[in-house]
Amino acid sequence: MRNPLVLWLVLALIVLAEWYGYQAVRTLAQHQSLAARRVISILYWVVSVGVWGLAFWAGSTRQAGNTVLKSYLMSLPLLLLAGKFFILIPLLLEDVTRLVRWAMSSATKPAGVDVDAIPRSEFLAKLALGLGAIPFVALLWGMVRGATDYQVRRVTLRFPNLPASFDGFKVVQISDLHTGSFNSTEPLERAVALINKQAADLVLMTGDLVNNRASEVEPHMPALAKIESKHPIFSSLGNHDYGDYVQWESPAEKQANLQRLMQNHAQMGWTLINDTSHTITRGDDKIAVLGVQNWSSHANFPKHGNLPQAHAHSGDAPFKILLSHDPSHWEAQVLNYPDIDLTLSGHTHGMQFGLNLPGLKWSPVQYVYKQWAGLYEQGRQKLYVNTGLGYLGYPGRVGFLPEITVFELRRA
Repeated sequence: MRNPLVLWLVLALIVLAEWYGYQAVRTLAQHQSLAARRVISILYWVVSVGVWGLAFWAGSTRQAGNTVLKSYLMSLPLLLLAGKFFILIPLLLEDVTRLVRWAMSSATKPAGVDVDAIPRSEFLAKLALGLGAIPFVALLWGMVRGATDYQVRRVTLRFPNLPASFDGFKVVQISDLHTGSFNSTEPLERAVALINKQAADLVLMTGDLVNNRASEVEPHMPALAKIESKHPIFSSLGNHDYGDYVQWESPAEKQANLQRLMQNHAQMGWTLINDTSHTITRGDDKIAVLGVQNWSSHANFPKHGNLPQAHAHSGDAPFKILLSHDPSHWEAQVLNYPDIDLTLSGHTHGMQFGLNLPGLKWSPVQYVYKQWAGLYEQGRQKLYVNTGLGYLGYPGRVGFLPEITVFELRRA
């Protein structure tokens, strides 16, 4: 974190969460023997310190090893903290109440009373631990099941300028595969079978094939090469595909990694479109599929894409689909091209955590990205943000499950 104030605030919240977690456990153990209370206290801190120690080791070691195992170790504090933050809220409110009672007592009685003489509520401790169990169990479920619980989302899109021959055209979008997060080929083999079941006219992949290195996708290439599409499969690059989050020995090594990644796209039979356009024809009608390299309006992400160049290649096609990994590109540049009818993005993952219910869609990522999951419209132009097929960092998903989007294009 670049802002020291934010860092100190986060650290303070972590310390508070750990302390109040301990207070809840100690309150429930108050009726046990002294020896039992000591054992419980020691176990609490051994587990807490051990989890943080394993996470720091996994995050700091550069030795070759099981990256998937490291991601699980780094996620353990997240599980515990999510629960402890929920414990913190009622117990912190209780402490505020105790402090008010102490202040009032001190004002009315000369000697006052000690704050510690006002006992903690055992009921509130049980309530806090019950609340804390909800996010803990949810995040644990997200790791065990949610990460590969593939969902097919069907979306019908209507456009007045869609050529007649393309009425009913079926497009499948996948995004953010992050193949480096998988330690087995089985999940993606299952995803490919589900993609092929949709019988797509066109399959599009909107970036982040890997986490960091081109080699991550290679064990999965036989499976991904089996994706079926009546027209060529088009793909684009995401921010993780450039290897920006790895310390390379030299710029030449980093560039070689990117070239290897591009070759892997080709070997799977995918057409990688970087700042250019391809035409799809049906009878006498045509549409254009444009693609740009990653372009973000956020300072922390790269601006490699060249939309003017890609748009120029699309010519006079009456209907245009753009692949652009980062959805912030839409408002920043894409809306300046009113003949780009549909933009497909990914990148946000729905933060892999949130509420995704009918009439209620929430995730912390919405405070960073204005367009972050699902369909957005402005005038005739539409943007769809796919929440991704893979996962990164936290090896799970809660609420925003891995997504295969099936679009049916219709004439308005």
